[in-house]
Amino acid sequence: MKTLLSNDNLRILVPALSLVALLCAVFYLQPRTMSYMGLNLMFNLAVPIALATIAQMFILAVNDLDLSMGAFVSFSACVAATFLEQTPLIGILILAAAIGVYALIGVVIYLRNLPAIVVTLGMSFVWSGFAVLILPSPGGAAPEWIRAIMTSRPPMVPMAIIASVIIAAVAHLIVMRSSFGVVMRGLGGNSRSVERSGWSIIGIRAMTYALAGLFAVMAGIVLVGLTTAADANIALRYTLLSIAGVILGGGEFVGGRVSPVGAVIGALTLTLAASFLSFLRISPDWQIGAQGAILIIVLAIRLILNRRERKEKRA
Repeated sequence: MKTLLSNDNLRILVPALSLVALLCAVFYLQPRTMSYMGLNLMFNLAVPIALATIAQMFILAVNDLDLSMGAFVSFSACVAATFLEQTPLIGILILAAAIGVYALIGVVIYLRNLPAIVVTLGMSFVWSGFAVLILPSPGGAAPEWIRAIMTSRPPMVPMAIIASVIIAAVAHLIVMRSSFGVVMRGLGGNSRSVERSGWSIIGIRAMTYALAGLFAVMAGIVLVGLTTAADANIALRYTLLSIAGVILGGGEFVGGRVSPVGAVIGALTLTLAASFLSFLRISPDWQIGAQGAILIIVLAIRLILNRRERKEKRA
């Protein structure tokens, strides 16, 4: 029992059980969703949310918080729907430069000892401004290659679920299995120990922010592939969704404690919660509050299990 309820297992077990419970409730309310097409429709938009959640997870792993995530994904979507579709080389250069800026932000925050919340909040206006300049009104078109990938229909399992599994696996390898991931999480847990070990704090933070920017760029591209168009506000809600997904998936705001697999499951859970609330015929005005209630319930369960584990260790 103690092995089953270890901290690492809890980070995946609680969000996984939450996802299964929601899925069963949806199947009960709407049996037609228990099909290939039903699962694909429910989880289709989970892919960009999962990518944005992983991006936010990297930032949280070094004890920062990114309030510009939604604006940056929207900016990336606008670039994908215009430059990447019309002039791919220019589009790639713009997105690469944006990732470089993201890495620079991580370095500046550290060197100037600035609060990440304030810096990223300011950058959210910058990214939104660039998005409006690129695409003043909704429009553009998705590059054919990403559209073909996102609308493909693999046998047996929908593309959305396959993509989510791949995202979780890649993020897990980076964060939990690579030497860089160990150092990155160590930086979030005890930066002085990492620095004494001879690692460059600036280099680690730059790489972490660059990875976050890369996953956020992919979120914008995938989102355009699903919607076939973009606008400057297409992903603004991803800021809160990405934070909620990381926390729901077992992550914490301090200490470098994150779970890549749990974060993807958290993103899937939040996406499914929207469908569940729609099937309950809850007004869209109340759905955000209801999603917050689901998050609070899951976190309360995790807190109870954590306290029980601590008592068992003391005993």
